Amino acid sequence: MSEMNNINKKLEELSPEKKDQILESFSTFKSYLNDQLAKGERLGLSDDMLAKGAKFVADHLAKNEEPRNSEEKVLQELWKVADESEKKSLASVLVKMVQAD
Repeated sequence: MSEMNNINKKLEELSPEKKDQILESFSTFKSYLNDQLAKGERLGLSDDMLAKGAKFVADHLAKNEEPRNSEEKVLQELWKVADESEKKSLASVLVKMVQAD
């Protein structure tokens, strides 16, 4: 659970300007997420833990941020209608997508 606390702390520490920079385009968001996943991998986090972290971030974004582009809007709409199992799957797919870039 401490990993989720660390993720939450990092999200809270982001300035509004940095959030805007990260979320301004989907490619920038994917690049940022890929960097964070690489850090997690270097720390020895499992794929499951990386997906849990991605789900945590997606939950936060869905609740606290307005989509800034069409891709983020689609992800938000999918997130709204997904149940917990589907959200876990979406998070895993998102992790795979950014790792494949």
